[in-house]
Amino acid sequence: MRIYPDCPFITRTIEMGGLTKTELIQELQQHAISLNEYGERLLAVSEFTTSETSYSLHTVELTVRDLGFPEGATLPELYSQAKELGLDLCPLDAGPYIRLGYLDQAEGNLGNPSLHEAPVGSITIASEIVHQDDDFPKGFYLRKIDGVLWLRGYIADDLHVWNPDDHFIFCQK
Repeated sequence: MRIYPDCPFITRTIEMGGLTKTELIQELQQHAISLNEYGERLLAVSEFTTSETSYSLHTVELTVRDLGFPEGATLPELYSQAKELGLDLCPLDAGPYIRLGYLDQAEGNLGNPSLHEAPVGSITIASEIVHQDDDFPKGFYLRKIDGVLWLRGYIADDLHVWNPDDHFIFCQK
């Protein structure tokens, strides 16, 4: 089994910062990006801050399998392994910026997703967890459904096993 960096992965450079939280939300609205309730909750917390300074963030998109977990893994396992492989968690505000920088995402699965699983075609952004409460969103994921781009928040506890084909975005050091 080939794991990062000896596997296929997608890199992107995302322009971050330079916007207030309000301006960032306005940018999402101007691009017709939809939010779910969990995404709105993440944007509203005091821990969600933006940088006044613009900078470039280099990201890596890969699967759970690409991190060395052919049977799947929990978030703590994924995050620990990513760190060992030289990847970092993204700042929380990377979610909206990555969404704005990836407007040509392919259409996701139009069928009904299984409960307690990442939807087919979604990409989870590996970011710092701001609240340990299992009922509070852990981070953002990207999805395109019926032509509509989404920035969605998700709930998962430390025992949830992510599927080997689930996609995650990490930051390069």
